[in-house]
Amino acid sequence: MKNIFVLALLSLFLFSCKTEVKKENSYDDDDIEVRDPELVKESDKAKILTTAQAIAYANGLQKWDKVKELKFTFNIDRDSSHYERSWSWKPKNDMVTATFSENTYSYKRTDLDSMSLRADQKFVNDKYWLLAPYNLVWDTASFTSKHQVKATAPISNTTMQKLTIVYNDKGGYTPGDAYDFYFEGDFIIKEWVFREGNKSEPSLITSWEDYEDFDGIKIAKTHIRKEGNWTLYFTGIDIITE
Repeated sequence: MKNIFVLALLSLFLFSCKTEVKKENSYDDDDIEVRDPELVKESDKAKILTTAQAIAYANGLQKWDKVKELKFTFNIDRDSSHYERSWSWKPKNDMVTATFSENTYSYKRTDLDSMSLRADQKFVNDKYWLLAPYNLVWDTASFTSKHQVKATAPISNTTMQKLTIVYNDKGGYTPGDAYDFYFEGDFIIKEWVFREGNKSEPSLITSWEDYEDFDGIKIAKTHIRKEGNWTLYFTGIDIITE
């Protein structure tokens, strides 16, 4: 991922995603059914065809159509420094309100000017950290994917499954980037790797932990970097449904 912002907060923007509903090109993916029968309805199971979809459903994608508004604060603690910004997103009309640097700004994502474009880059990054399992289904920019049944997770060094996605080199804020998701049989992400421009060496490795279930929508609230005193976390999460 291209560094959209200075990496004083190096990883504030390491994970920008593309924009909405994605078309996936999937490789080495057999038909997959989420293993916990409580996670999805019978009618939804037939729709789960790829590992990416299985991850999204395991995290509650089937509940998302009831969401009217999502509020959250994105935080990063690095050594002795702290940075945060807060968001309100109404997905049904794509209205966003941003609060950071003591300023509040609202905009519609389908009508961006130069100022709202800069805000939207931040929003897309922060939303991706919060809802990456859903973005495996939402992204309009297509990617290729590969599923490995056995791989060594980079932080815990335990054997997990691995889904690698590589975005196309055109479109979105950060084309060409790659992500490695590590998970077990429940399809809940435990660790991930970001590789800028699909480089072989990791650009950032963090955990996925401190999951909370918001009426079926599962969110990892804390991400800790493999090396260094660096934690990204979410506070003030409020999901308002119909």
